[in-house]
Amino acid sequence: MQQRVKITIRGAVQGVGFRPFIFRLADELKLKGWVTNSASGVFIEAEAERKSLDRFLLRIEREKPRHAVIQSMEFSFLDPVDYSGFEIRHSDSGGEISAVILPDIAVCEDCLREMNDPSDRRYRYPFINCTNCGPRFSIIEALPYDRPNTSMKQFEMCPDCRKEYEDPSDRRFHAQPVACPVCGPQLTLCDEAGRRLSEKDTALRQTAEFIRNGKIVALKGLGGFQLLVDARSDRAVQRLRRRKRRAEKPFAIMAPDLNCVQRFCFVGDMEARSLRSPESPIVLLLKSEKAEEHIAERVAPQNPWLGVMLPYTPLHHLLMWELGFPVVATSANLSEEPMVTENAVARDRLSGIADVFLFHNRPIVRQVDDSIVRIIQGREMLTRRARGYAPLPVTLEEEVPNTARPVLALGAHLKSSIAVCKGDQVFVSQHIGDLSNLESVQAFEKIVEDFTKMYDISHPQVVADLHPDYVSTQYARNHFEHFTQVQHHEAHVWSCRAENRIKGPALGISWDGTSFGGDGTIWGGEVFISDDTEIKHIGGLRSFSLPGGEKAVKEPRRAALGLLFELFGDAVFKRETDLRNAFSDKERPLLKSMLVKGVNSPRTSSMGRLFDAVSALLGICMNMSFEGQAAMMLEFRSDETETGWYSFSIQEEEKLSIDWQPVIENILSDLQNNVPAERIAARFHNGLARIPSELARRFKLKKVLLSGGCFQNIFLLKRVIGRLRSEGVGAYWHQRVPPNDGGIALGQVAAFLKDKKLKTTA
Repeated sequence: MQQRVKITIRGAVQGVGFRPFIFRLADELKLKGWVTNSASGVFIEAEAERKSLDRFLLRIEREKPRHAVIQSMEFSFLDPVDYSGFEIRHSDSGGEISAVILPDIAVCEDCLREMNDPSDRRYRYPFINCTNCGPRFSIIEALPYDRPNTSMKQFEMCPDCRKEYEDPSDRRFHAQPVACPVCGPQLTLCDEAGRRLSEKDTALRQTAEFIRNGKIVALKGLGGFQLLVDARSDRAVQRLRRRKRRAEKPFAIMAPDLNCVQRFCFVGDMEARSLRSPESPIVLLLKSEKAEEHIAERVAPQNPWLGVMLPYTPLHHLLMWELGFPVVATSANLSEEPMVTENAVARDRLSGIADVFLFHNRPIVRQVDDSIVRIIQGREMLTRRARGYAPLPVTLEEEVPNTARPVLALGAHLKSSIAVCKGDQVFVSQHIGDLSNLESVQAFEKIVEDFTKMYDISHPQVVADLHPDYVSTQYARNHFEHFTQVQHHEAHVWSCRAENRIKGPALGISWDGTSFGGDGTIWGGEVFISDDTEIKHIGGLRSFSLPGGEKAVKEPRRAALGLLFELFGDAVFKRETDLRNAFSDKERPLLKSMLVKGVNSPRTSSMGRLFDAVSALLGICMNMSFEGQAAMMLEFRSDETETGWYSFSIQEEEKLSIDWQPVIENILSDLQNNVPAERIAARFHNGLARIPSELARRFKLKKVLLSGGCFQNIFLLKRVIGRLRSEGVGAYWHQRVPPNDGGIALGQVAAFLKDKKLKTTA
């Protein structure tokens, strides 16, 4: 089947024969399309069979011209447009260079060679960089991107660095963070009390020794502090969990190199490409059967996947060369708080967590967490967009008039990010986090101020979520005279449309946790039909009660009870079910009263809560220690070989209703017949996977958009895509922005620009 790939390459890719190289490679692979230069990079579109496009992507990086350096390469798959041949198009001299801020870029091979060369003046210097790599977004204070506008302004260049900086033939010509051991930032190692233990290279070597001895190190990295411990030691990892108050949520690890990763995880070509890319994200990899020999079980308990990254800064490389084994590398904060970026704040806030602190004196202008990627159907899907990707823009299908005021979208409440739209470019911020505490709210407000200043926006058109209690919505109300609100699940669908540049009618499936619905109830399992100018809610999952409201979001046992109450009424409290053991004698009368009277038991159509309920019914997860845990555990227990499914009943009255009752009845029956939980979990997923294709047939639509946090579930997503494609229906999901609430801001922008029925709120 023919597909089109759209590629944006930034870096040292002009004046080095890059376009002729692309033309020759495309001709060899019999691709059709074009390549062109612009003020902000090289743009390529190519069409062919998928295998040829995959080879094209991999060979671009492997075989690029000798003097070319790819700083970032983003690609998305789109519908073909039937190009007649491949051509080199005239360069586009337009575009606002100043508006495109490069993200932080992993250290390049040239710098690594110099750093490892005893004869080089930057030997073992942990802040080595050049024009082709190093910090960008995390050190920029204002545009244009010149040294006086970065946090490097306090470091005056020595004569040798100045000579490189001013020499057009040098690799460090106008490299704004350029520095060396004589004039640049330095390391300092301190103990918990703030006493200086060592400096410079001695500090780095001593840090490695602390990690070997099971200590917790707080390391000041590129976009914030990280906590590091030996990933092989259950004792060290458990100590970190206890201090960080992170009971079960998986930790990411950093490994010295790809060979090390391959000892404990399966790594395909695209996974390897992502790990070694200039973006250098955390990549979710399937553990191998030998994982327990190399990685402590407590790193990712009861989880077949492991988040893995390779060193991406010179400091990380030096440390990993010293250690030679994987370490846990997690954000330095308490659970749900934002990353720490300042030395003094780290000493205060991380006291009692870290044993020692490896500081440096280059200020971090803005927090930038590690991005998270997983490969699905041969494509990258970001589940957290931050370092390496933010704030690269998402380009809209249609140009927005230059006379239009810029748009500021304030995003959601969980996995918060914001976006700014100028022209046809939507600049999506780095991941901020959940706006559930004062520190997170302050970080959100700082990033809003940061983006409006950086992109020179004084009177934006503001968009926020429909939920009146979201911090982001309250911010809009408190800071702007007028703003527009977009319903949460509509924003999910608009986000998927915008990213995939969809035209014409399409079915939109928005499945996630819970958010304020268009009718005042709690939505989360919604179905829409959209086109280029509007979106219509046609129905969703049959609703049920959540006894305890917000408590039920964290306790899947309550969601399960709400489902059973819907089926059996108060007789559920007399049934001999496993759930009877899930509640104490004190809890049961209170829960019964809530459900019977409808007090503090809001109704929801949330697909996320349905996952929670099924997980609890199977005895897999009754109470969660982190968001999405119950659904994740249900996914992980699902038997890949199971082909059976439970059928949902889809009814159409005033609105479409996806009825879960026959599914729950079948699950209860199978539980009584001692069918293994693994098979039941798989049948539940397989039944869900049939819904999008059935709805596409029912409404005679050939495009289906898949958005919302439930589509981070790879077991489900692969089956949905497979069924749609088998029936000749196009499946579209997220690639460069997350399917979870991290993609909401993009959807808010798209809705504001397209949806004619939206009204501005005073």
